[in-house]
Amino acid sequence: MLTDLLSAEPGSLVAQFSPLPSTAEDLVRYARASGDTNPLHLDLEFARQAGFDNLVVHGMLNMAFLGRLLTDHFSAERIRTFSARFEGVVLVGQRVNYRAVVAERLGNGIQLMLEGSLLDGKRVISGQALISTI
Repeated sequence: MLTDLLSAEPGSLVAQFSPLPSTAEDLVRYARASGDTNPLHLDLEFARQAGFDNLVVHGMLNMAFLGRLLTDHFSAERIRTFSARFEGVVLVGQRVNYRAVVAERLGNGIQLMLEGSLLDGKRVISGQALISTI
């Protein structure tokens, strides 16, 4: 964790995670596990015909990385809520930086603002999480 959550003030960056970019093989494994076999994720020619330069990374895989940001920095039993909103497309080979920033301090918890952005700064996923401090 970058900042002690108990002393973190609103606006403080408390966690970040930047995994290696997803590969076509990662998408095949995720498709098998999730059952999401949409050809945008698996068939490069189909993705190109749909207007993309490469395969499209599953939105739920991006949400899983956002969840990993949380579980890598906070114990699972302290995570009370977690939600996400898909805002953009991630293509195979694109790196995403995930971040958690303190939004506000609540009675026995901290509300976090979550986001994942491409290296050019374009946000592709956002969300919220409530972390218990007791």
